[in-house]
Amino acid sequence: MVSKVIAINGRAPPTSRAGTLALVGCALAFDFANTCSGRGGARRIEHLRSADDVVVWARHAKILAHGRAGALRRRLRRNPWLARQLWRRALQLRDVVYAIGQALAAHAPLRRQAVDRLTRIHARFLACARLTPVHGVYAWTWESTSCPVAAILGPITLSALGVLRQTDLTRVKQCPGRDCGWLFVDRTKNKGRRWCEMEVCGNRAKQRRLRQRRSRGQ
Repeated sequence: MVSKVIAINGRAPPTSRAGTLALVGCALAFDFANTCSGRGGARRIEHLRSADDVVVWARHAKILAHGRAGALRRRLRRNPWLARQLWRRALQLRDVVYAIGQALAAHAPLRRQAVDRLTRIHARFLACARLTPVHGVYAWTWESTSCPVAAILGPITLSALGVLRQTDLTRVKQCPGRDCGWLFVDRTKNKGRRWCEMEVCGNRAKQRRLRQRRSRGQ
């Protein structure tokens, strides 16, 4: 399967913002899930339209250093098969993370299938990981040259598992903003965070309420 940019109403969709998206999920896995907005609606926005977009986002999220990201992008241009593998597996992982996060935010039981799938993906990537000393502790690391797909997606699976194992799951929320649906961990003391970004979805909701009041003559 190859990523395609599909025209909407005869026009090309907006340029991917994979390298500039706000990282407001408070968990790497949720930032990754948030590379798509408005799921299931007519205004769905996809920012991972190719393997190159995946690498650009990974650089933006500091999974890859700048030099390694550049080298991998050049390699993907020379190797379409590897590019397809990275893009396909990235979208598969994102779907799993989103399904888990959405269920947690709705306080719904997790589907065993989604959890088992995340576990299998993690096991696959862990097979080529190494325990390496990092800042005084040991951490799982991947070499982007020998394991490029795992080097990007492995840290995301670790983050998703970390959310399940180490996070107060009542703090997982989903932005109610129109055409948004982004996931985040609410780190506020009183669990009062509602929006992915108050300056974006929160302000838009305020403006809609203001227009509605004015239209009713209030």
